Amino acid sequence: MSDTVSRRSALRLLGGAVTVAATATGTLANSARALSDTPASRRVEALTARLTLDEKIGLLHGADDPRSLGQAGYVPGVPRLSIPPLRLADGPAGVRVTAHATALPAPVLLASAFDPALAREYGEVIGREGRALGQDVLLSPMVNLIRTPYAGRNFETFSEDPLLAADLVAAEIDGIQSQGLIATVKHFALNNQEKDRTSIDVRIAEQPLRELELRGFEAAVAAGAGAVMGAYNKVNGTFACENKPILTDILRNGWHFDGWVMTDWFAAHSTVAALTAGLDMEMPSGNYFAAALKKAVLDGSVPEALVDRSVRRVLSVMDRFGLLDGSAPARPGRDPRAGARTALKVAKAGATLLHNRHATLPLTGRAARGIAVIGPTGTIPFVSGGGSAHVVPDHAQSPLDALRARAGHGARVGYALGEDLFGKPLPGTSAGADFEGQHVAPGATWTYDGTLTVAEDDEWTFHIHYSGDRPKVFLDGTELFPPAPGLGEFFTGGLIGAAPDGLTVRRGTLNLTAGEHRLTITAKGRDKGQLFRLRRTTGATRAVDVADAVRAARAAESVVLFAYEDATEGADRTTLGLPGHQSELIEAVAAANSRTTVVLNTSSCTTMPWLDRVGAVLQMYYPGQEGAEATAAVLFGDCDPGGRLTQTFPVSDDRHPVAGDPRRYPGVDGTEEYSEGIHLGYRWYDAEDEEPLFPFGHGLSYTRFEYAELSVVPDGDGLAVGFTVRNTGRRTGTTVAQVYLGPSPDLPLDQARRALAGYRRLELEPGREQRVTVRVSARSLSSWDPERHGWALGTGTREVSVGVSAREQHLVGHGRVRPRAAAGRP
Repeated sequence: MSDTVSRRSALRLLGGAVTVAATATGTLANSARALSDTPASRRVEALTARLTLDEKIGLLHGADDPRSLGQAGYVPGVPRLSIPPLRLADGPAGVRVTAHATALPAPVLLASAFDPALAREYGEVIGREGRALGQDVLLSPMVNLIRTPYAGRNFETFSEDPLLAADLVAAEIDGIQSQGLIATVKHFALNNQEKDRTSIDVRIAEQPLRELELRGFEAAVAAGAGAVMGAYNKVNGTFACENKPILTDILRNGWHFDGWVMTDWFAAHSTVAALTAGLDMEMPSGNYFAAALKKAVLDGSVPEALVDRSVRRVLSVMDRFGLLDGSAPARPGRDPRAGARTALKVAKAGATLLHNRHATLPLTGRAARGIAVIGPTGTIPFVSGGGSAHVVPDHAQSPLDALRARAGHGARVGYALGEDLFGKPLPGTSAGADFEGQHVAPGATWTYDGTLTVAEDDEWTFHIHYSGDRPKVFLDGTELFPPAPGLGEFFTGGLIGAAPDGLTVRRGTLNLTAGEHRLTITAKGRDKGQLFRLRRTTGATRAVDVADAVRAARAAESVVLFAYEDATEGADRTTLGLPGHQSELIEAVAAANSRTTVVLNTSSCTTMPWLDRVGAVLQMYYPGQEGAEATAAVLFGDCDPGGRLTQTFPVSDDRHPVAGDPRRYPGVDGTEEYSEGIHLGYRWYDAEDEEPLFPFGHGLSYTRFEYAELSVVPDGDGLAVGFTVRNTGRRTGTTVAQVYLGPSPDLPLDQARRALAGYRRLELEPGREQRVTVRVSARSLSSWDPERHGWALGTGTREVSVGVSAREQHLVGHGRVRPRAAAGRP
């Protein structure tokens, strides 16, 4: 055990003792005295005693950074006491500041590797770069479960399975904090959707709350996360950031968390209630924890001891990371090459082959020498999702360039657009504007009042590209680009929200009749002036693009068609189908060439009505700055597709756990009910006997594996599951062995038909075999008993199966779980 881990563990145990003492005596003073037992705690106590009330309060809310680095938040320090400021940066897939950083693959792609060691390496890159880029706190990782397939931030988190999510978040936090950057696990708790996220009241029973959503957060606390971010939503009637049952009863008293709790940005709703419930810091400003908090202390509404408690929590974490005594190591320089290596490694490891008919992949022989690349994301690198996940990458190659480089000299790799994201020049307008590049001078207001002549009835999508304030554009009196609701103005997608030259893009679609239409535009130059373009796509232009793609497909030996779905914080998806007219494009191209591979750069699960007509489907999610090279490597078979699904893919929009019941999603009258209980994700598909498009854990290899010789034996308070895996194919390949556990016959509680209890990622050469032992823990064998408010071990004979997905089991056996000799915490 390292010194760092020993110190962290000691502090956490001490925090637990302090909580018990404080509860027993009912005083915060005893808590403070107990904390003075270590040099670090004495330092924190001494600083707290010397701080003025204003200085204390200044540590508990965000402020403007006098030298901002483009990060999300800033907390001033106290210079007279050498307490440094804190800079807080977003960072689910890399450090989000104005400077360049390694743009790692999205967390959902990392999770697809089923590899905690890789998650730790991923965290190390972010931790090192965060410190190198002047940051102290990372607002990541996110560990909310994937509950609804529509959630706009599913790409920022890991899985629908609590065990996998818990393993990965703990490993990533360990990696982040090993580099001296404070990690913040988020969003506590039940922020499982973006729609109405600031107001929705999530109603959930105790058993699913404990068994599912909280397991990842508990693992993050056990891993030593320095901070927790409270969620926007309500939990069982009370906003998460002033919710005593989760902030104090569970987080502090139950798990002995010794760090600080901050709000999500602008998620505070009160002063007294929030501080009393266990909130420590308001971000990014001080609407409730600045002047209002001082007033509450002075008028006696809040004991100053509660302020001191929050200050101690912040200072204690800062001290743990060497920020108070000067023992923090010097900030390192960035190592872009090392970051790029990890980004490439993760993208390859998480690449998930969903479908591969007639050995369409890997590309070999003639299929590798004559390729048609189709789709807008074939030439535009799709690095990351939008919102707080966006990173300014060091570089990003286009897939077309990567495929041409990999195909080599003499190969024919052509390209067709297929689906136009940014529009074509606007025809049929009256004179008076350059719609392909209209400049507006600083301080000027430019106007246009003219006509647009439409040749025939058609659906038109207008595209406005702009560098300053969005121009106001009206067609026949209707505004084409009105302000987006909620935070839509601040969070745009990682792909379609910006043109290749960096101009911001918005779109508006409507049906137009043939004839003249009045077009009016007002554009303001403001301080810096601006450039804007106005373009369109129509049914007629789409037909031309599709025809070009079909010709290219017919002329090629094989097709690689890149399809996209652009997700962002602040908005949920409205359908699981691909946006725009991509499905029609895929159908047309596959009809012209059956050796069509669809590469999906999507945030989450996707419906595929075209699946039976394409040769292969490769899920790459948002693959980061090295995504093009990784995609090419998998397509050509330079590496095995190593990923497996961490979420179930449904057949359609009406056949998944939250379909058809608005009370489950998106909620009714401001309330949402998690009435599926413990049956989240693949558990629901089992309970309902519903066939998914692709099950949890699914992913194909370019080779074959055989599983044999199952054994299940007691192992302490758990089970040891042994089996042998052999590569029976002709290529080196990767398999993810998955151990699933059946219900206990002795527990009168709702249980899943099958739940993931362990897994092991293996890479084997042809003909090689490996004996594997996966340990099933007491936690996985237990259920939460809401009557006892505690864990109940699931004793009796349990079915244990080993397979390669939740629906494909190769080995089935049984293990006997005996009651514990003495009660213990699983």
